[in-house]
Amino acid sequence: MDKELIMACEATAQSWLTSSVYDAETQAEVRKMIDSEDKTELVESFYRTLEFGTGGLRGIMGVGTNRMNIYTVGAATQGLSNYLNINFKDMEQISVVVGHDCRNNSRLFAEVSANIFAANGIKVYLFEDMRPTPEMSFAIRHLGCQSGIILTASHNPKEYNGYKAYWDDGAQVLAPHDKGIIDEVNKVKPEDIKGLVKTVDLSNPLIQIVGKDIDDVYLEQIKTISIDPEVIKRQKDMKIVYTPIHGTGMMLIPRSLQMWGFENIHTVPEQMIKDGNFPTVVSPNPENAEALTMAINLAKEIDADIVMASDPDADRVGMACKDSKGEWVLVDGNQTCMLFLYYIIKNRIATGKMKGNEFIVKTIVTTELIKTIADKNNVEMYDCYTGFKWIARQIRLNEGKKVYIGGGEESYGFLAQDFVRDKDAVSACSLLAEICAWAKDQGKTLFDILMEIYVEYGFSLNHTINVVKPGKSGADEIKAMMEKFRTNAPREIAGSKVILTKDYKTMQATDAEGNVTAIDQPEPSNVLQWYTEDGSKVSVRPSGTEPKIKFYLEIAGEMACPKCYASAKKDALQKVDAIKASLGL
Repeated sequence: MDKELIMACEATAQSWLTSSVYDAETQAEVRKMIDSEDKTELVESFYRTLEFGTGGLRGIMGVGTNRMNIYTVGAATQGLSNYLNINFKDMEQISVVVGHDCRNNSRLFAEVSANIFAANGIKVYLFEDMRPTPEMSFAIRHLGCQSGIILTASHNPKEYNGYKAYWDDGAQVLAPHDKGIIDEVNKVKPEDIKGLVKTVDLSNPLIQIVGKDIDDVYLEQIKTISIDPEVIKRQKDMKIVYTPIHGTGMMLIPRSLQMWGFENIHTVPEQMIKDGNFPTVVSPNPENAEALTMAINLAKEIDADIVMASDPDADRVGMACKDSKGEWVLVDGNQTCMLFLYYIIKNRIATGKMKGNEFIVKTIVTTELIKTIADKNNVEMYDCYTGFKWIARQIRLNEGKKVYIGGGEESYGFLAQDFVRDKDAVSACSLLAEICAWAKDQGKTLFDILMEIYVEYGFSLNHTINVVKPGKSGADEIKAMMEKFRTNAPREIAGSKVILTKDYKTMQATDAEGNVTAIDQPEPSNVLQWYTEDGSKVSVRPSGTEPKIKFYLEIAGEMACPKCYASAKKDALQKVDAIKASLGL
């Protein structure tokens, strides 16, 4: 290990021992790291300051500048407070919402943040207990706040926590505010943090506890999304299995399903227990089959119609249904997003709700089949960057001019309405149940509907590869991989000619003849895309929240009949292997 790096980390760590800001418990941990012969933990904890990026903070919990703790969270809150006080200086009372998920230390970080906001003269609406991220987004708009934060690391492993900042429209912060907040956070020294106290001061008139009052209004709003309540009445006894995977979804999702009229809801009892250690799963990620195992086992026992799971902060939904052979299969994020938008468009047309000014949004790495569905039904579709803040931006730009009817991304996030400005598993689960009821009303399953989409609009298989590279060395490797792909772009992939290359960092699209056109996106992003002659699409980007580089493969095909699915999938999976070999993965 680099001696200079160790010395630099020791110097930073020593400053934690000599400052009166840090408590005795923290200092004891730091001393242990310094005294240890193995300097790995010291370096990982102090080699940098955990960066407050455009998505906020996310990192492993522990002691050190590169860890999530009350001091890094405190600096973030102080910086955000400073920015709010500068931006809204003429406002009589600035206010924020503070929410949190089920993770270890989430409540502590939420209370610490509430105290700091209040110490800076900002009114705080603090949720009484864990709540879904989308409800926090809703509360910002409902209460007329200028900002909000949620303490969550979404679906990351149990060692992680995070801090996401939102603006007055209920969406995660975008330019220019993201950079402005980052600048203020970077200026904060430990001694600058006001009101850094671990327990929330409920005697402070600037801190107000909220909970059921917001729940009730939010759930009533969600109920308005239902497109065909009559189909629910006919299928109210449909068997639903739901799991919150120990997280915030348990607070509202079963209740929302009941309010929509579903009467046969089964939850996984072992996973209806709030627990930041997520003891029943390897990872609390509804993308992973393993996370849905207990729910699927229950579904088999009771012969359910659908399985749904939300991640710890209940913004993303995973699902499973029975295939044509009666076997339980997982429905991936692209398929879920496609099912939602297909149903919304088809049934808004059928019920006469379409006025001609509707639009939908997807991200650039989400299946292109959604564009085919939109085009064939004369619905405008926008492509945006990965991350719901970009979908929220599109909603904001069209506000008062066009009607947003849905948007989603391949990573299991969907938003069916605009009174929330982040992905929302509470409304998504409710709407998903309605889609399942609609299918059942026709004697079909969700899988049957999916097959009908493929037959009508074309087949597509999407496959994501995550190459995990932890720590400092991993970050360097990811950077080198992106640089290599950027300077040596493939001419062909899996034997098919690359006909279009998009580099969102340079904001340029280059075709096979070398013609260059500008990409229409609000700012550069470290994403590369290649489109091939045979209809494949390959996207590559470093994750913004986790130590990994992600490859998104989409293979297009045709499907003449529902029974052709197996062979279409087999051909596409062979193409996946060929693409992986081409890219050296």
